[in-house]
Amino acid sequence: MDLLNYAFMQRALLAAVLVGITAPAVGIYLVQRRQALMGDGIGHVAMTGVGLGFLLSWSPVWMATAVSVLGAVIMELIRWYGKTRGDIALAMLFYGGMAGGVMFINLAPGGSNANLTSYLFGSLSTVSESDVTAICLLAAFVVLVTLGLRRQLFAVSQDEEFARVTGLPVRALNLLTAVTAAVTVTVAMRVVGLLLVSALMVVPVAAAQQLSRSFAATFAIAVAIGVTVTIGGTVTSYYQDVPPGATIVLLTIAAFVALSVLAAPLARRRARALAAAQPAGDPAECAIPATRGSGDEVGV
Repeated sequence: MDLLNYAFMQRALLAAVLVGITAPAVGIYLVQRRQALMGDGIGHVAMTGVGLGFLLSWSPVWMATAVSVLGAVIMELIRWYGKTRGDIALAMLFYGGMAGGVMFINLAPGGSNANLTSYLFGSLSTVSESDVTAICLLAAFVVLVTLGLRRQLFAVSQDEEFARVTGLPVRALNLLTAVTAAVTVTVAMRVVGLLLVSALMVVPVAAAQQLSRSFAATFAIAVAIGVTVTIGGTVTSYYQDVPPGATIVLLTIAAFVALSVLAAPLARRRARALAAAQPAGDPAECAIPATRGSGDEVGV
């Protein structure tokens, strides 16, 4: 493949693979927690970090990471204590993040809204070596958290009250999930873009759930879909000269539609197999117990 002869495409493909792994790995916990749009909100906040990076002549990726993590912590605090006005506070945080990004980047020397475009929608040619280094380090953190603490994070995502009763530090784990989601957003912004990253965190998980209800299987299938669509979208973007972020998201949605169509006959086949395996007569759970004689009486 001739695209591998170019250093910028090698960097872009490496970043795409890391994004394909990390986004669904975090997204599965967000879907379980019914916080599918959290990545979208963090992406808005990260725009302020990008703008500050240009204004202060620092790495936009690392600055966006710092601001995103701070925003994720604030979002969790609002969720805990916000109550009735929490949605208003979140709206101000999201839109303030967007406005801050636009303002800071226009105040930067030689800055303009055009500089934001590659961060909003992704860009292959602008992924630098320093970006790849940052993405690799941040992706390693995400993988360590999502795999190393998968049992604890899954328990908290399924039922916070039960997890609290079992002695898990629920608030700390919720905070760690939010921080990991923030890191994932900054990992993905160079390839998918801040405005589209949430789709890559959620849609592969939803597609994987069409084939499996097991957490481990869903996790593996979602990551496989993520890697496939990010590589496919990156390669398509190179050959067809189309935006990488939009291409990746459209491929992800196409995968969801295809698996949804495939899942229907599979579900019917499993139902028929289950019905065929069921013994004749009343099911065990519906069977009426035999009448016990006096010799069968059991004390209570």
